Amino acid sequence: MINTFIFPDILLYVLDMFGIIACAIAGTLLAQHKGFDIAGCILVALVNAIGGGTLRDMALDRHPLFWMTDLNYVIVITATSLILQIFFHLYHKIDNALKFFDAIGLAAFSVIGFKVGLAQDLAPMIAIMMGVWTAIIGGLLRDIICNEIPLVLQREIYITASIAGSLAYLALDYGGLDTTINEFTMLFIIFAVRMLALKFDWHLPSIRLVD
Repeated sequence: MINTFIFPDILLYVLDMFGIIACAIAGTLLAQHKGFDIAGCILVALVNAIGGGTLRDMALDRHPLFWMTDLNYVIVITATSLILQIFFHLYHKIDNALKFFDAIGLAAFSVIGFKVGLAQDLAPMIAIMMGVWTAIIGGLLRDIICNEIPLVLQREIYITASIAGSLAYLALDYGGLDTTINEFTMLFIIFAVRMLALKFDWHLPSIRLVD
């Protein structure tokens, strides 16, 4: 069994840190592209990386907030942002880089938020909502601060990818598969769906009345 070698709590923490780094990179890339100063880039990175989890925990009345009891979050985000600002000139394709790291953050945070919802004994639908909430709110706030139309409001296959991964987890869990396998499968599905949507230009249809 995989859990013999990888403890679930450790795996989730690693996933969380992976998502934190990805979102810190995405936030810093956009802020630097917009001409923000050093502090501004760090602020955007922080909002992007921990904004969704913060509002999720506030909604669920989970206190103290995770990043207040574990300073590794703030340290990792700040260090990632500073390092990226130094080497920003190496990122020539800002849009592609932003969307790639955004997809990693989407997948990791969807899993984290979804698992938090399940741990709180919430209904599966609400747990899925917590996964989506954790994954998108940071990016939503990032885009607003940077005066961009939020990515999740642009007919992108974004929320849909998060929901698809959560449904896959529930289906595998119902079939009795190991929790760690379910988490990795959910992570892979979300990332794959998002990247395929970017590659093949998949979009959700808009609904308009026909004249």
